[in-house]
Amino acid sequence: MIESGHPGPLLLVAGSGLAREAAESASACGREVLGFLDDDPALTGGTIGRWPVLGTIDDVGAYEEAALVVCVGRGLGRERVVGRLLDRGVREDRFSTVLDPSVKVPASCCVGVGSVLLGGVVMTADVELCRHVVVMPNATLTHDDRLEDYATICAGVALGGNVTIGRGVYVGMNASVRERCTVSAGVTIGMGAAVVTYVPAGETWAGVPARQFSGTPSPDDGG
Repeated sequence: MIESGHPGPLLLVAGSGLAREAAESASACGREVLGFLDDDPALTGGTIGRWPVLGTIDDVGAYEEAALVVCVGRGLGRERVVGRLLDRGVREDRFSTVLDPSVKVPASCCVGVGSVLLGGVVMTADVELCRHVVVMPNATLTHDDRLEDYATICAGVALGGNVTIGRGVYVGMNASVRERCTVSAGVTIGMGAAVVTYVPAGETWAGVPARQFSGTPSPDDGG
């Protein structure tokens, strides 16, 4: 099941690399893309990729018929922007979902509204994506995985079966998570890490096998 959300022309919030990717995927599906809203007022009137920057987030009221997808690369940032939009009176039913045309969603799987799935994402059976989840290219989600609200799965990530990815978790490029592991809310998993055990909330883990990391990870914002 796919919660496709609002069917109107698409307005992408945040002029990020993720937003350009989402725009290309939506356009490839025949969806009308209006353009972007971004907090940087200097971008208004210009273009990002093939689409115009129509204003800042404060201008969302001028596009009441548009469907919205928040394209901040990290989930906790997406959550803050969704909250700002709701505070401005945007209804929950304004949010929409973007799936690249290469992505097949089996009947046993569920994709929540506001989510973005880019090219080559694979879901097998009984995978659940909650709201405003982002899955970047060529990630593999296997049976009985659950990705909670605002999770971000970067390119090339592989999740074993029965994995739970908590709210706002960020899993860096080419990382893997062993079957039946839980990665708790607010965690960051570094690029190329191999998670083989439970990860407590709010921590940063890196390495093979992955362990808690106390330094400053390299930037990898996915967007």
